[in-house]
Amino acid sequence: MKGLYCRAAESDAEPRFVIQETTLPDVLGDHEVRVKVKACGLSPLDFKWVFLGVLPLDSPCSGLCELVDVDEYFLVQKPEKLSWVSVAAALRDGVCAYTALHTHARMAAGHTLLVMDGASPFGLMCIQLACYHGLKVLATSHSPQQQTFLEQLRPSVGIQDPLVARVIPVHSGSDLLSVVLEETGGLGVDIVVDSEVRLHEDEEEGEERKLLPHKHDIISVLGVVGHWVTSHKNLQLDPPDCRLLHLKSASVSFLNPEVWTASAAQQGRYLHILKDIVEKMSAGVLRPQTEEAVPLYEATVAMETVQRHHRKKAVVQL
Repeated sequence: MKGLYCRAAESDAEPRFVIQETTLPDVLGDHEVRVKVKACGLSPLDFKWVFLGVLPLDSPCSGLCELVDVDEYFLVQKPEKLSWVSVAAALRDGVCAYTALHTHARMAAGHTLLVMDGASPFGLMCIQLACYHGLKVLATSHSPQQQTFLEQLRPSVGIQDPLVARVIPVHSGSDLLSVVLEETGGLGVDIVVDSEVRLHEDEEEGEERKLLPHKHDIISVLGVVGHWVTSHKNLQLDPPDCRLLHLKSASVSFLNPEVWTASAAQQGRYLHILKDIVEKMSAGVLRPQTEEAVPLYEATVAMETVQRHHRKKAVVQL
């Protein structure tokens, strides 16, 4: 049986991914289930392991194998109408969206949400989930194509009201703060969700990073008792940033979707999230962007590409 594995790199060299033969034990452990893998989503992770929906960090198996042994408490049933590829492509972004909006931000009907880079797979999940729960959604776009896509988003066919109340084209130089204050009557938003931020105004980065919001811009658009959910694991807040957050009694949370499997006490909530994601996908509430699946023999190239370009995604179909 073939599986995708990571070879640890020496010093600062990039890790290498290889497809190699592997075997499973003849006897299953207590409460384990042997699962036949149909599709697997590849994501950039610190530990360079392959994400298979519910495979925990300490699993001895590779997520991308023909068969994997998984604890039964990490499994949910896939609705028949959903394809394996669509679920594999959407599950991680769905977990991220639920963790950001439900667990961290405690969203509620009537709140205003600002989604940075709303056309990304994660941003799209946040938009759809928030609109379903009655939030007003603002989103930024990084290109004219993304702006058109977000402006044309509808909850279902035949409904004229867009999902996004206002698309903010940061690619054309729109001032984020002024637009947000205009849309919120000068109050600011209740929740901000980012996919990455800039820490310094003078960062010498590529054109893509220049479109990312600066940390001070995000803090500025927060309303009183607002909540900022960030994906930036190396976020640095200076005393003036903390002072502004304190004045607003606002808070910051770090988004790490892999943390759910770190505590047995969270298994029930995690399974509820997974089940709700696939049910909402089956009902058409969550409609993720489709990913073109690649075959197993292209998995090493796809995984290395995902590690270098963190905003890319890939799905392998077995």
